[in-house]
Amino acid sequence: MSILIKNGRIITASDDYKADIYIEGKRIVSIGEKLKVNADQIINARGKLIFPGGIDPHVHLDMPFMGTSSSDDYSTGTRAALHGGTTMVIDFVLQTQGKSLHHALGQWQKRSNGKAFGDYSFHMAVTDFNDNTRKEIKDLINKEGITSFKTFMAYKGALMIDDGQMVQLMKEVKDQGGMVTVHATNGDMIDTLIAKHKSEGKLSPWYHYLSQPEVTESEASGRFCDMANYTDVPAYIVHLTCEGALNAVRQSTKRNQKVFVETCIQYLILDASLYKKGFNGAKWVMSPPLREPKDQDALWAGINQGMIQVVGTDHCPFKWKQKLMGKNDFSKIPNGHPAIEHRMELLFSEGVRTGKISLNKFVEVSSTNAAKIFGMYPKKGCIAIGSDADLIIFDPKEKHKISAKTHHMNVDYSAYEGWKVTGKVKTVLLRGKVAIDDGSVKIKKGYGQFVKRNKVSKTI
Repeated sequence: MSILIKNGRIITASDDYKADIYIEGKRIVSIGEKLKVNADQIINARGKLIFPGGIDPHVHLDMPFMGTSSSDDYSTGTRAALHGGTTMVIDFVLQTQGKSLHHALGQWQKRSNGKAFGDYSFHMAVTDFNDNTRKEIKDLINKEGITSFKTFMAYKGALMIDDGQMVQLMKEVKDQGGMVTVHATNGDMIDTLIAKHKSEGKLSPWYHYLSQPEVTESEASGRFCDMANYTDVPAYIVHLTCEGALNAVRQSTKRNQKVFVETCIQYLILDASLYKKGFNGAKWVMSPPLREPKDQDALWAGINQGMIQVVGTDHCPFKWKQKLMGKNDFSKIPNGHPAIEHRMELLFSEGVRTGKISLNKFVEVSSTNAAKIFGMYPKKGCIAIGSDADLIIFDPKEKHKISAKTHHMNVDYSAYEGWKVTGKVKTVLLRGKVAIDDGSVKIKKGYGQFVKRNKVSKTI
């Protein structure tokens, strides 16, 4: 099967030009002006932008959490991602304390094999680091292509590891050519604040926010940077939300350290005032919580300064019935919100259209940097000869509204209900096949493939 995309304006992390793209099979074969080739299918992209397929390196699909599971599985989640221009996601395999990393991998393979519409890979979340776990890391990197290992500095008794385990894990991962990523919040401080608010009968979603003040994130981010500097491991902070945490990373640059940083679309455009909407605020209960407008300013600036390399989602949806588990106790509200479908369009509308970021920066933080950081470039994350033909054809002028009535995620509310957006994903290609065209799915469940990743470094 061959496809010729004509008359489009191609935007990459570094370039902006008009050309045709010719695809044979799964890959891009040639790029140039007015290509004279015979193709099985011709797509006219006049007036449209062409981006590399989006990569969301932070999602939770079919994930057990707080006595329930996230409501999007690999089928609904990756299909919704494709509708929004995200052609690949990286999910988190969660080790069960007392069991092996390979046991956890097997559980996630059962959840994902043959079910995905879009491509995917895994991070391995290490919740019980010991001598047996240490021995598994080399095999996961070299044989399974899982090169990033997530740690939690919160959720004691379930996901959290202590600093001693963190340092030992960092040393082993560095030796084997991997990366350590982190949920950087001070779990002990948070647990103490949660207990205090509950003892005082303060049980609404507002107290979820007050239980995780900025200092809990800035302190943990700085501590993680210190441990990463000591061990010299490639390091990455997930879902960074606030000015204080970003300043902790800035501080680490004074000793010539490089720490990669991800924020999420919600932290760029939503703020903590939403928690004051009574229990309706449960829609935005996530960890870390939404922050203040001053933090939004800091995050946009961090993107332009190169301090923040990636914008993901931390997509972890729960239906309203599931959120009601915490109606009388904010600490029992399942943490997470739905965003996998809206990341690209919101980032374009609120970032590019408003002048906060450039088109090139948009591609960089939504696709290219994730591919480089996590060992998939130039197979993914770029428009180049030989790369996978993962492409978005995007109308920069089309206006629409976000609504639970029209989104494709398996959740019965929207965190962005009624949000007016300028810019619409029109056609999505995944490995040389049209996957989405004008809102219709053109591929079958199971077309999505697991992507093995290469070893990583501290530079991109």
